[in-house]
Amino acid sequence: MQIPKNTVYTVSRLNGEVRQLLEGQLGKIWLNGEISNFSSPSSGHWYLTLKDHYSQIRCAMFKGRNQSVSFKPVNGQQVLVKGAISVYEPRGDYQLLIESMLPAGEGLLAQQFETLKLKLAAQGLFAADTKRALPKNIQRIGVITSPTGAAIRDVLHVLARRDPSIEIIIYPTQVQGDNADHHICQAINIANQRLEVDVLLLTRGGGSLEDLWCFNSEALAHTIYNSALPIVSAVGHEIDTTISDYVADIRAPTPSAGAELLSQDRAAKAHTLAAVQSRLQQAAKHYQLKTEQRLRTLEHRLQRHEPKRRMQQLTQRFDELQLRLNAALSERLHRLSRRQQSLSNRLEQQSPKHKLMLEASRVEYLANRLQTAMHDTLSHNEQRIKYAAHQLDTVSPLATLSRGYSITTDAHDHIIDSIDKLEVGDRLQTRLRHGQVTSTVTHISPIELTKAAT
Repeated sequence: MQIPKNTVYTVSRLNGEVRQLLEGQLGKIWLNGEISNFSSPSSGHWYLTLKDHYSQIRCAMFKGRNQSVSFKPVNGQQVLVKGAISVYEPRGDYQLLIESMLPAGEGLLAQQFETLKLKLAAQGLFAADTKRALPKNIQRIGVITSPTGAAIRDVLHVLARRDPSIEIIIYPTQVQGDNADHHICQAINIANQRLEVDVLLLTRGGGSLEDLWCFNSEALAHTIYNSALPIVSAVGHEIDTTISDYVADIRAPTPSAGAELLSQDRAAKAHTLAAVQSRLQQAAKHYQLKTEQRLRTLEHRLQRHEPKRRMQQLTQRFDELQLRLNAALSERLHRLSRRQQSLSNRLEQQSPKHKLMLEASRVEYLANRLQTAMHDTLSHNEQRIKYAAHQLDTVSPLATLSRGYSITTDAHDHIIDSIDKLEVGDRLQTRLRHGQVTSTVTHISPIELTKAAT
């Protein structure tokens, strides 16, 4: 069986083509999950796993991207991320390359905001050619807001200062909480039914994304778009942006700015310029929305051939090997530390100091034994000497001499115990108890021996 060469894949080729398929087909996606296995090597890149109750996926967020994240991710944290599916070719693992990360609660609202914005933009609600110019001679302004909020006080103060002749009609409504968007829609519809004002100012003070969420309602967007009266949206602070801002004919950054925009002043051209600028901004945003998709498509095509992607793959591989090396070094150091401790214990056990202490104790013990043995030996020998002295004294000639006896010896110190050993003329020595006597044999008698003293 002959296999065509072009049908035989290498592992590298297979992983590369799988990566291109995944990146080309799926593009950018939003993903919600719980962080686990988070690590941040010295390179500055982030590596983590996103999981839910049933599955998990490996993720990487490179240094250039994670610098824009306003918080430090931790294991167990629920987050919403946006990124592109890719394949880490050295391992053959598919992963998510994260571009942006938000906490789950705020992130879900931001995702819903972006989804609704794209949807309404596609329906044409943001189109610049649908925006209506403000009346040139405004006599009455309808203000849709809470009658007890700070926004109405700011609006009234600005209008009284700039143009006290303008009449103000307040359409009170709830501007925060559940069903607030429904109440705002009702207020807009009432104003359109009465047609008693020249323009509507939809406004409230600043707040969090959750506080302003009622102004991101799809129903409210359609109500604003279908309003017969021009609507100026002045919601929150300058940094706050809502769907009502995109749909309204003009967006004002603050309630006070909205009141200034609707009131006459000496710089009439400034009003016209502000309107033109607002419409230009809306047109630019609309154009931006249309070109973003085109840009993302071009980004996908660029990423397939971009050397930077290969460098990211190599950087990720380097980080992975670095983590493994650090773990191996830590384990090696731990083993060496245990071995050093073991050798130290053995050395302590074999220490000369320890042996010297043992030998010193042994010498002291032996010295005590030797001293005891010498004392016992001396005592025993003393007893033996005393006994021997007694025995010797018992048989000592001196003892015999002390009883009146004497000992006689010849010139050769031989004891004379019989006359048979004597001859006339022999010199004799006689030892008494006290002193000795020298004599010469002159006569030998069997009965007695005559001594001649010299």
